[in-house]
Amino acid sequence: MDAFEQLVSEILWMEGYWVRTSVKVELTKEEKRAIGRPSSPRWELDIVAYSGRDNLLKIVECKSYLDSPGVKLGGLDGSNGKLAERFKLFADDQLRNVVFTRLRLQFAETGACRANAETKLCLACGRIATEADRAGLHKHFDEKGWELWDEPWLRGRLKRMSDQGYENQVSAVVAKLLLRGKIE
Repeated sequence: MDAFEQLVSEILWMEGYWVRTSVKVELTKEEKRAIGRPSSPRWELDIVAYSGRDNLLKIVECKSYLDSPGVKLGGLDGSNGKLAERFKLFADDQLRNVVFTRLRLQFAETGACRANAETKLCLACGRIATEADRAGLHKHFDEKGWELWDEPWLRGRLKRMSDQGYENQVSAVVAKLLLRGKIE
């Protein structure tokens, strides 16, 4: 698990979700054929978070992009003329449906969630390229029923984390150091 995924998973844990990272989804041969990837290895998801209260599985793709131009709208909605190579679950409805159905079955079989859990696709990103991309991404995600967790979302959650009691997690300690009191 990389540091950005760890940060996002700790935020979700703070919000009451049971969290697993690097989740491997065991697709059947038939499911692999259905998504046009018959020799595909197990599908891996960055983060899966479950809320028993809401019976909701959040499937989170993490892209920090901290030292890059950032996430661009064209990479997710296809407006750049290409299939979203880095965002396959966002670009391919059939793939998403097959993977999410198998994930729900796999988790329900182990007792990790109820069989009828709702699924929601989320993207956590540490940087969005431009304000136009940000506005377009938020609009696109709202239309699709997905959640976009961008820099303001992350900062807000880290601020909330800094205001809580002591937790012995790197994210909580750093949030307290950077966000509490006066920075000189």
